[in-house]
Amino acid sequence: MNDHQLLRYSRQIMLPQMDIAGQQRLMQSHALIIGLGGLGSPVAMYLASAGVGQLTLVDFDVVDLSNLQRQIVHSHNDIGRAKVDSAADALHALNPEIKINTLGGKLTGEALTQAVQQVDVVIDACDNFAARFAINQACVNTHTALVSGAAIRLEGQVSVFPNAPDENANTPCYRCLYDDIPEAEARCSETGVLAPLVGIIGSIQATEAIKLLSGLGTPLAGRLLTLDANTMEFREIRLRRDPQCPVCSKSPDITRSD
Repeated sequence: MNDHQLLRYSRQIMLPQMDIAGQQRLMQSHALIIGLGGLGSPVAMYLASAGVGQLTLVDFDVVDLSNLQRQIVHSHNDIGRAKVDSAADALHALNPEIKINTLGGKLTGEALTQAVQQVDVVIDACDNFAARFAINQACVNTHTALVSGAAIRLEGQVSVFPNAPDENANTPCYRCLYDDIPEAEARCSETGVLAPLVGIIGSIQATEAIKLLSGLGTPLAGRLLTLDANTMEFREIRLRRDPQCPVCSKSPDITRSD
């Protein structure tokens, strides 16, 4: 680590839980961020500014005027641009020392598995269950840690799924929480979302990713943190592995990503 990097990351390095060793681990890490909307924007900005050495950004969409209320990595001049390109420019402006890869389409099937396999942590910042289920499947298959977040209206949630290869580990995967895709899946385009809410949830996701990559603290594994922004109340729910989970049980029904 050179003098410039020591100065850039000095406030993190001062933390005894981080120190130089933790910062170096961050700088040698690779994170995959899927979705560059309301959640992915603060995640990407904080991981870039914190010094995660390599980021792979995934999003198939372009910047729209309605995005700017909450998707803070993009600006008015980016309207019409691919979100991955807009975000990459903003992140390089924050920290030109990190490496940024962009994937400007939908990541599915074997391509998703390969992308997940190449990184140290995956941050799911998507807005639909089908994508979340596929990402979770790929993370379980490759034993890659997953940081999952969701936010809509005035409610948000975050959890961490280590997906460790240890068969004795009792932590669940994301699919353990849901039997199937809900029939009536809510979208913020239909029900609305408060702008700072996605910033709060995305910031927690970024914190959990940094903890996983640096070895700092205790991850939010086996716990679901929920937020009701209307009353500003956090609640923690303990999670257990579902022995009948079609993804992470000993005899799963699903063996590949779709």
